[in-house]
Amino acid sequence: MSTVLEQAKAIGDAVLYEGYLLYPYRASAAKNRMRWQWGVLMPPSFASDDIGEYSTAHTECLLEPGSHAMLHLKIRFLRAQARLVHNGQRFVDSLTVDGVEHTAWDEAVEQEIDLVVPAAELLAQRVELPFTVPAAESAEGCFVRRTQELSGLLTARLDSLDGPFGGTRLTLDLANTSTWAPPDPTREQALHHALLAAHLVCSVDAGHFLSMLDPPEWAKPAVAACVNERIWPILIGDEHRSQAVLASPIILYDNPTIAAESQGELFDGTEIDEILTLRTMAMTDEEKRQARATDPRAREIVDRVDSMPQELLDRLHGTVRYLRSVTGEPAEVPWWDPGADESVSPETDSVTVAGIAVAAGAKVRLNPGLKRSDAQDMFLTGRIATVRAVLSDVDGETHIAVTVDDDPAADLQTTHGRFRYFSPDEIEPILEARQ
Repeated sequence: MSTVLEQAKAIGDAVLYEGYLLYPYRASAAKNRMRWQWGVLMPPSFASDDIGEYSTAHTECLLEPGSHAMLHLKIRFLRAQARLVHNGQRFVDSLTVDGVEHTAWDEAVEQEIDLVVPAAELLAQRVELPFTVPAAESAEGCFVRRTQELSGLLTARLDSLDGPFGGTRLTLDLANTSTWAPPDPTREQALHHALLAAHLVCSVDAGHFLSMLDPPEWAKPAVAACVNERIWPILIGDEHRSQAVLASPIILYDNPTIAAESQGELFDGTEIDEILTLRTMAMTDEEKRQARATDPRAREIVDRVDSMPQELLDRLHGTVRYLRSVTGEPAEVPWWDPGADESVSPETDSVTVAGIAVAAGAKVRLNPGLKRSDAQDMFLTGRIATVRAVLSDVDGETHIAVTVDDDPAADLQTTHGRFRYFSPDEIEPILEARQ
């Protein structure tokens, strides 16, 4: 269970900081002036369907509790912390002290609130957990940091499912109940009274949750009847049933993990780590100075990238996941390192085309189909190519990786693992020529 909860926290942390600060990681960038997009629960005074701002989130999922099961509910969110800069007389947008620039900025403070309740109690009655996070202020050097008071309410209940199979439906409602209500509020002001990137981690010490994406046949009608608003429950630690579930404002597949190659948070899970890292490396010294002045987390990104060894950067490039050989055996290996898993060997795996086994090193003539996604492939019709690997994707489709023989960049493409891919019906084996 501890491993599952650690995984839930790692994914939850990624959710907490998704979009927190975007490349080029400085306050002056336009994309960093409209902040906090995921899981924002506004104070009721600012919530409105008309503007797409809400104060509540609702999730339902299926649980098969064991005897005397205890349910652990964890509320996680960020709160905005204003970092003000004072020059000794007044607050200013920025200030340079001893050659170091300090910028006014809204930071984030992590909050966690826990509730442990017997499943039997939730079956008997609805349980409410009100919570309050007090305001705070601190001073450090030229900085003054302020947070506003927040209050909220988590409501939980269990309902037995109809039918002979047993099981229950867990219903959770999370609400921002802060009483902040100025006469003419702005979104920027309201964010300081909001639950940001709010999500829930639920676990059970006896029993298990069922997948909402791939439930057992008997549970599909109950899953279809579940209602989820602004957060979506996914299993942690398995893809069918698990002792933990994460109700996230970002829809994910069951059992998500942080890539082993990732060297740290970049705050943009929709972007490729390698691209963001290279872009950050290419920033000018002035841009890096502004990023470091914006936020300690931005400073950590810039410092990490500046000191990243080449071997760590190489790990971000070219990993193929969930690769299967033509035998259908699963693997998770870089294609260029077949020794990492004996079930995958691009040098020896083959596919039969017109009664001939085609493997790495074979010469083939290309006949691209008319419905290929890249229309420029039609210019390769009739060209001779060398097979570099025979691979299968997660759907069992076979792909032939080739380099075109008269392409002057063929050797470079081979070195970097950059190939052209064709299906078996788009190649014609040439028997008399093998490498």
